Amino acid sequence: MSDNFAAIGIFLIAAIALNMIMMALPKLVAPNKPHKEKLTPYECGNETIGRTWLGFKNNYFLYALVFTAFDVETVFLYPWALTFRKLGTFAFVEMFIFIIILLVGFWYAWKEGALEWM
Repeated sequence: MSDNFAAIGIFLIAAIALNMIMMALPKLVAPNKPHKEKLTPYECGNETIGRTWLGFKNNYFLYALVFTAFDVETVFLYPWALTFRKLGTFAFVEMFIFIIILLVGFWYAWKEGALEWM
């Protein structure tokens, strides 16, 4: 049993070390020659008009997050629907609970305002 935990610990340490190396490598290897022209903000090659840094609404990210969560979860409905007759009553009850959990998540996202565009 401890062999499994040792392997998991080694993989965890290797994954963390690899991520740290990958994040540090560009700082060490990439050339850093700041120039006035390089540091000016631009948009599609044109000079910006007005403020350069505008706030981006978090709601767009919430839409993507909610969509991804519900999209991935509803993908599980397809294989269940294909084998529904073979699975029996227990699978029906489990899917009913699964859909209830999805509806609770949807209600919570709606209540928190994650689905309001403006």
